[in-house]
Amino acid sequence: MSWALAGAVGVAILAGVPFLFGDYGLSLAINIMSYTVLATAWSLFSGPTRYVSLATVAFFGIGAYTTAVFAESLPWLAVLAIATVVGLVVAVIVGLATLRLSGVYFVIFSFGLAELVRQLVTWWEVNKTRTLGRYVFTDITAAQIYWQLLALAVLVFVVGFLIGRSRLGLALRAIGDDETVARHTGIDATRAKVALFALSTVFMTLTGAIMAPRWTYIDPAIAFNPVVSFTVLIMALLGGVHRLYGPVLGVVPLALLFEFLLARFPNHFSIMVGLVFILIVYAIPRGIVGLVEQTVRRPA
Repeated sequence: MSWALAGAVGVAILAGVPFLFGDYGLSLAINIMSYTVLATAWSLFSGPTRYVSLATVAFFGIGAYTTAVFAESLPWLAVLAIATVVGLVVAVIVGLATLRLSGVYFVIFSFGLAELVRQLVTWWEVNKTRTLGRYVFTDITAAQIYWQLLALAVLVFVVGFLIGRSRLGLALRAIGDDETVARHTGIDATRAKVALFALSTVFMTLTGAIMAPRWTYIDPAIAFNPVVSFTVLIMALLGGVHRLYGPVLGVVPLALLFEFLLARFPNHFSIMVGLVFILIVYAIPRGIVGLVEQTVRRPA
């Protein structure tokens, strides 16, 4: 109960951010909150199963384009519902087709999936709509975007907490330890992986849909920028994927660092992101959470 009360107080404080900061502060808060949802959703699947996915931006972009297509003609809740359904359908199809793969094969396929979706959207726009991008016209304010992302962040933490204490969570941890042994004990590994993969990608899709009004104009290069997938991966690894709250510990410092690097070194940003990634993998392989836990367990 004390943890629930502390969480409620924290959410209430975070809900007041739009009233406490100016436009720049709110923009930074939106960025941090969006990556909090993305990194936590990524770790919901990749943390227990140890499947490294680079398909985050594929679903993020699907959500963004759903908003671009339907925002003018449909109510906002209907747009979010459509984005949820589209993301869920794509995730189930992809999961059934690919989650029998593992290791580097799944990493390569997930990266290729993002590029495939980008190329399909580009082909459709050029050949069917005769345009390459779309304008996003909505009356949604920056504060409303932030509050929606905050609600989504709360939801992803609640879902993660419940899954971690369910039979599905136990099955996924067994799969992560040794999938062959898990199958021999009667666990339907494919169904469990597809279910969690689809659930995590729904959060990614909704994040893209909610973030779309921030850009006003969207094209495939913006919506399906592969840097998003790598950034989410780096943030989750820095924080630590073996704890539900771990990714947040990576999101906040890296979001601030990337904001600084993008402002000071825009032409070399991708190179510096790569260097940060290498440093994290070699210096903090278990993330901040793992480093803290190791320090606490170390005898005096």
